[in-house]
Amino acid sequence: MKKNRIDVVTLGCSKNLVDSEMLMKQLLANGYTVKHDPDKPEGEIVVINTCGFIGDAKEESINTILGFAEAKKNRKLNQLFVMGCLSERYMEELKAEIPEVDRFYGKFGWKGLISDLGKSFRKDVEYERALTTPAHYAYLKISEGCNRACSYCSIPIMTGRHNSRPMEEIVAEVQSLVAQGVKEFQIIAQDLSYYGIDRYKEMKLPELIERISDVKGVEWIRLHYAYPAKFPYDLLRVIRERDNVCKYLDIALQHISDNMLSKMRRGITKQETIDLVKRIREEVPGIHLRTTFLVGHPGEAEEDFEELMEFAKDAQFERMGAFPYSNEEGTFAYEKYEDNIPETVKQERMDMLMAIQERVSLNINESKIGQTFSVIIDREDTDYYIGRTQYDSPEVDPEVLISKDTPLNKGDIYNVIITQAEPFDLYGNIVI
Repeated sequence: MKKNRIDVVTLGCSKNLVDSEMLMKQLLANGYTVKHDPDKPEGEIVVINTCGFIGDAKEESINTILGFAEAKKNRKLNQLFVMGCLSERYMEELKAEIPEVDRFYGKFGWKGLISDLGKSFRKDVEYERALTTPAHYAYLKISEGCNRACSYCSIPIMTGRHNSRPMEEIVAEVQSLVAQGVKEFQIIAQDLSYYGIDRYKEMKLPELIERISDVKGVEWIRLHYAYPAKFPYDLLRVIRERDNVCKYLDIALQHISDNMLSKMRRGITKQETIDLVKRIREEVPGIHLRTTFLVGHPGEAEEDFEELMEFAKDAQFERMGAFPYSNEEGTFAYEKYEDNIPETVKQERMDMLMAIQERVSLNINESKIGQTFSVIIDREDTDYYIGRTQYDSPEVDPEVLISKDTPLNKGDIYNVIITQAEPFDLYGNIVI
């Protein structure tokens, strides 16, 4: 156990990661040594930033807390703190069940941890972060919360209503991160499309992205988690016109049948969804779309799923993920519907969708053989340098494995010709 060291463990999404990075900056500013997700936790204090989105995520969070609670009982650490979405949602239950935890904090209450450690919250670094990502890229959270009313989603229960950050504050953070060497920004929010409506009374995402794009030193901007209903179409002009805005959009569609879109309370129809995808592709030629589908929601009949599979085949999404319905207490679906689709059927449907996507992804990747792409280098292993094109986000999208014939620098962008393709990876050589 190392004195004055705090280990921070982050579970869940990139939005949680940003919160952890802000906490870590405060801890460092107060004189602590801080490690993030260490292979071997050795700190006298551990902070766990939890996820509470769906069943599997909640189980992982609880198991992680229990593991560190046991370590505390065995005197392998002195203090254990828990923050994030799970404790926001189940604060009282967790306090009763896991008394070994010294203090629980909600999603937005982590600043209290600083004072509970006997330290002061440092206003001079309030918007700064200790990056856990490679030095050349960072996640940039532009809002919190969500005003949508999707039937299955527990996130608004934990995060509250949509709260856009001021544009000036976001741009100042970008400038600060660029000064630290960051050149690639993953723009994240629970709902990008809604940005600005609460604060400025109109959709401001296009203007915000233009202002970020104008910051000298910003080389790539990538957009995550747009909402399809009432989509801000002017954003497509920005993606098309700005060279440093990647031709990439993450937009979760969740389903395609009118029956399921209605039951899920998505605020959009099948035809409107098809028209949206068509318009995005027409206005931004070459764009790569990432989407997510939800299977096994109450009321999903075989014909609904068949319709979804046909849509996945026809739409040819460059990137696609799927997840099974999780019956989350407090949601509309939990209160109104019976969770009557067996878990085995949910898993089968997810596997069938992903099998379709594997074939789609292979065809798309094979079409890139012989083409040259700009690739940013993230890391190297024994055999390859590993990077990404503008069409690939860290952690979730395909990577480009580059032969080590030529020495490359991490964080630099190189021209790479694609020589080989697999469903979820590309191989290539540097263009000299």
